[in-house]
Amino acid sequence: MNFSDLGLAPALQTALADMGLANPTPVQREAIPHVLQGRDVLAQAQTGSGKTLTYVLPLLQQLMATAASRDAAADSAHAKTKRITQVLVLVPTRELATQVSDVLRDLARPLAQSIKVGTVFGGVSINPQMMSLRSGADVVVATPGRLLDLVDHNALNLGHVQHLVLDEADRLLDLGFAEELQRVLALLPAQRQNLLFSATFVPAVQTLAEALLHDPTRITIAHTQEHTPDIAQRAIQVDEKSRTALLRHLIKTHAWKRVLVFVATRYACEHVANKLYKAGVFATAFHGEMSQGARQDVLAEFKEERWEVVVTTDLAARGIDIAQLPVVVNYDLPRSVTDYTHRIGRTGRAGAHGEAVSFVTAATLAHWQLIQKRAQVQLPVEVLEGFEPTEVPPPVSPLNDGTGGIKGKRPSKKDKLRAAAAATQVSQQEPSSEEASKR
Repeated sequence: MNFSDLGLAPALQTALADMGLANPTPVQREAIPHVLQGRDVLAQAQTGSGKTLTYVLPLLQQLMATAASRDAAADSAHAKTKRITQVLVLVPTRELATQVSDVLRDLARPLAQSIKVGTVFGGVSINPQMMSLRSGADVVVATPGRLLDLVDHNALNLGHVQHLVLDEADRLLDLGFAEELQRVLALLPAQRQNLLFSATFVPAVQTLAEALLHDPTRITIAHTQEHTPDIAQRAIQVDEKSRTALLRHLIKTHAWKRVLVFVATRYACEHVANKLYKAGVFATAFHGEMSQGARQDVLAEFKEERWEVVVTTDLAARGIDIAQLPVVVNYDLPRSVTDYTHRIGRTGRAGAHGEAVSFVTAATLAHWQLIQKRAQVQLPVEVLEGFEPTEVPPPVSPLNDGTGGIKGKRPSKKDKLRAAAAATQVSQQEPSSEEASKR
């Protein structure tokens, strides 16, 4: 099957061909016809499966007809009319907002109809975004908080939105946008098309879908071998203090040209990047404390292969599309199997081969075993010559039962308080050695 079989307009097919895209992915094959029909869609597909094009293509096709009518009316009246926002795409991060907007503009550029895309997100001055929306926008791609700011400033009217897209819905709710999302929904017309895309369907997403969607088409792309990205996964056991040296060794011996390295904290981003740079590796940091301009520069330069290594937090685990990225390294293991899936999904995209390497220390061995179990993979833990580990796993305590700190299984603060209270109660009930001797 190719894109022409999905009912897409010839102009969009030509735009796709110019981008080197000929065959739709499974989620695109399943969802695009339903979106074109105006149905609500609830789609679950793994990272890197092509979810963005799944909604961008049919929504652009629907905009082409209305844009043609608007442009004709403007020409006859010899005056420009303000564009009405018909499509709203909500995303969790600035990077994903930029990525989706770039795809929209690339596809819309060769079309005969004029379609304007507005991109709004926080972390930067609101004034340029207000100015860009003065003449309106057919499509607005936004993070919820900045979107509401613009509405409060009367810079944007959502009363005519006909199509709502929630991209990375699980991440939207995970980042605490639930309240803002409800405020946005209250500003939209009741009659509209709703499209919800997510890599995982946690309970919060299921609840949202039930309240938001009307008789939706449900699409689930299973993680079959056919649909699984071509990612070779490895695990290497190493002492914590030797991880940077091991990373340098792997970069040199495998001649890696571009590597995305995930760490746990913003401090670690700067620390590891600086150590690599001082050792002669062109490395830089990428994290949430950087300005939006600096983050955009790093991504652009990384895509142009001007950096060998970008060290990042989970900020880059979603919404970052770097073509032909060969390697991802988990310098620090992720907290959950979902985060693991999204991290390694930055490589092996669009049918390319990728490699994902995880560093496993003695302290994180139990955590790694749980990630493997929940990801349903079984990888041998390698030991490389010259990097043989000497550290031993920490002792297991009642509050460290081998869960490895994985999200959803770690003892909560209440659990710890209960355990401490129980231990105190037991100690109070047990007789002291002196009392026991009297008995």
